[in-house]
Order: sequence, then structure tokens, then C-alpha cells
Amino acid sequence: MNDRPVPTPERVVAALRAAGETVAAAESLTAGLLTAALTSVPGASAVVRGGLVVYATDLKATLAGVDPALLAERGAVDPEVALQLAAGARDRCGADIGVGLTGVAGPDPQDGVAPGTVHLALVSARGVRGEVITAGGDREAVRAAAVAGALALIAADLGTLPV
Repeated sequence: MNDRPVPTPERVVAALRAAGETVAAAESLTAGLLTAALTSVPGASAVVRGGLVVYATDLKATLAGVDPALLAERGAVDPEVALQLAAGARDRCGADIGVGLTGVAGPDPQDGVAPGTVHLALVSARGVRGEVITAGGDREAVRAAAVAGALALIAADLGTLPV
């Protein structure tokens, strides 16, 4: 995983408020943990539009708008899938920023992808950001690393300090 400092949910919510922007997420391996982290902050309702838990592969297409042909060709754990999840969250929830998270929490590989592999993406008016994280540890450690990475992507997009 990247060694950069990770912003807290409180700092990300404050940065979103300061920017007057909203966020939404489409979450696979994290199953709503990013949205839960953000909404644990008092006042988050002003900036968090919502989230899509798309744990099952078919829901990535039907709820978040990921191209079914992409899912069939590459599987659910892919950087383009993360990007389409982010775009889908932004569009379907009417947010300024969309974040997509997909990966393998383990313990077993998925579609030939090793446990600990996480693809993150963000779509906003400022452009597209993506990152691949390789996290060690158990399922909870991988999922926590995914949330931390997503918080860092949002902070980077907003141009705020990542601590």
C-alpha cells in the first residue's frame, strides 16, 4: 500500500463542506464501509449523497451501470470496473464526486486475482483518478486499506492535505 498519510473521515467531510461538493460511492469488497466511515461524522448529510453496495457481480451492472461485457471479459476486480463504479455512483446518486471500490479481501483468489488486490477510482469535474493497492493481512485489514485509500483519493481530488 502507498505510504502516504491517510486523512480521517472528519477531515474529508470538512474538505467536502469547504468545497461545497458532495460524494457518493459504489462499493464492492468494502460493502458500505467507506460510506459508513464518512457518515459517522456529524454533519455528513450535507456532503454524502449515498452509496451503492454492489457486492454481487451482476449488481455492479444493474445498480452501478458497469458494462456487463467488461465484467464478463475481465471479471469484477479490474481498474476499468472501479472507474465505471465511480462514474455510476456519481451519476446515479447525483453527486459531484463518485468513488468506486472493488477488490479481493480474501482469503481466496477471485477470477485469478490475488487476495489483497484493490482497485480504487474517483470521477469528478476535475477528472479521473485511480489507484491499485496491494494490502496484506486478513479480510478486515484489506477492507480497511481500501477505505483508507478511498479517503486519500477524495482528499487528493479536493486538493486538501491528506492528514
